[in-house]
Amino acid sequence: MPPSPAPQAEIDTSMTTRLVVGMEVHVELATRSKMFTTAPNLAFPDNDDAPPNTLCDPVVLGMPGTLPVINRQAVEMSMLVGLALGCTIASRTKWDRKSYYYPDLPKNYQISQYDMPLCAGGSLDIPNGDGSDGADTPTKTVRIIRAHLEEDAGKLLHEAPGGVKIDHSIVDLNRAGTPLLEIVTEPDLESPEQAVAFGQALRNICRHLGVTEGVMQKGHMRFEPNINVVIEKDGQTYKTPIVEIKNLNSFKALHGAIAYEYHRQVEDWLETGRVMKPGSKSTRGWDDVKLATTPQREKEEAHDYRYFPDPDLVVMEIDEPWVGRIRECLPELPLQRELRYTRELGLNVKDARALIDDPATNAFYEEVLATSVDAKRAAAMVLNYGAKRANERGCGIADLSITPAQIKAIADLSGADKIGSSAADELFGYCCDEANKDKSPEALAKEHRLLQVSDTGALEGFVDQVLAEPKNAKIIDDIRSGKDKAIGAVLGQVMKLSKGQANPKLVGEMVKKKVRG
Repeated sequence: MPPSPAPQAEIDTSMTTRLVVGMEVHVELATRSKMFTTAPNLAFPDNDDAPPNTLCDPVVLGMPGTLPVINRQAVEMSMLVGLALGCTIASRTKWDRKSYYYPDLPKNYQISQYDMPLCAGGSLDIPNGDGSDGADTPTKTVRIIRAHLEEDAGKLLHEAPGGVKIDHSIVDLNRAGTPLLEIVTEPDLESPEQAVAFGQALRNICRHLGVTEGVMQKGHMRFEPNINVVIEKDGQTYKTPIVEIKNLNSFKALHGAIAYEYHRQVEDWLETGRVMKPGSKSTRGWDDVKLATTPQREKEEAHDYRYFPDPDLVVMEIDEPWVGRIRECLPELPLQRELRYTRELGLNVKDARALIDDPATNAFYEEVLATSVDAKRAAAMVLNYGAKRANERGCGIADLSITPAQIKAIADLSGADKIGSSAADELFGYCCDEANKDKSPEALAKEHRLLQVSDTGALEGFVDQVLAEPKNAKIIDDIRSGKDKAIGAVLGQVMKLSKGQANPKLVGEMVKKKVRG
């Protein structure tokens, strides 16, 4: 994404502006059941397409006499994320009722955590550059305030399933009760680009940990940036009121909302002089069509929610052995893996990030590396040949039928000059077919006449035939005078005679020797 332009007000040399952004990120955890009941969880992959209001039970509906039960897996997933972010895991944590009315909140309160969150402190280092130059990029540290566990609310549908227009709203409680990890940062971000980098880095971590699918369009991760601007003019410092943008579920929306709000707040201050004061925080939504933020309501303070300990849930004790068992499950994290790929394996930053972006593709690449194939060649094959076939088949790269051993064999054939680059691509495609998953690439190359002819006798016959053509007299003169580009014309004719099987490297050497002596 291109950097956001500074507000037009910056042309006033007596005034400077600085954007300040803190993030609240909601991560839906992919447990099999919901946070406080055994009802199926919408964020679990098997339940993606459940019809509205089919993932409910009396606890979700808030029926009288029902009692919540803590989902241990959700707690452990949250601890895993906390440890990955360097948080301190609380030895004691409790659950609180956050009271407010909304149609998709059946109990009229949400079970959350207020003053004793599960995870506190920590930080996340994000890339502070796009890696387009192929070199290591600097990092920026974003401090984490807390990560607490709660239950999600339901959802209001303003269209019927299938996109049918309706003149009312449908309350869908499938999402209600989904385990939700809310991660809150310090206001350390200074641009829309940094906010997007933070969101992408956090999404990568959560997906690599296996705690969420992280599909933005399905609401598995939602961003709520808290934005204001520090303005300095005529020796005075002013801070605009904080605005929270609600429920952004794409990086494009996150970038656009922050960039727009930056401009809007500066313009509002120039017009009204409004500055931050108690009770001045508000929430706004993002209009994807108008590409503008829209006002929603004045933001509630903590006391407005009437937090109090949930009487139905006990204080949870977490001992060090439990934390230790979760810590042992931590894999190599994405940023550390990116550094290994670039510094030890020699990949450029762009390729390293492309491999890491999808956990399944990354796991597949690691399996390919385990065959001792050259890392750069393997990356090129996975990201180029593999991505092309995955797009054609509408699946992920890891879902293709080709095996890591077949990729190693194709790389070996290419490295030994037995096949050219176009033949390697074609051979990769044959190996992606289910019917060929047990066949060796060399056998497939023979079957489809992809092996290069390296027999000097056969090649010499092709070369002599081309050089003897009267029409090639000028080409031969150009080669003799040192014009190497002219060799390509001879090579093209030899490839045609050999039906694409001639070894181009040997043909080039042979032409030079015959023409130049």
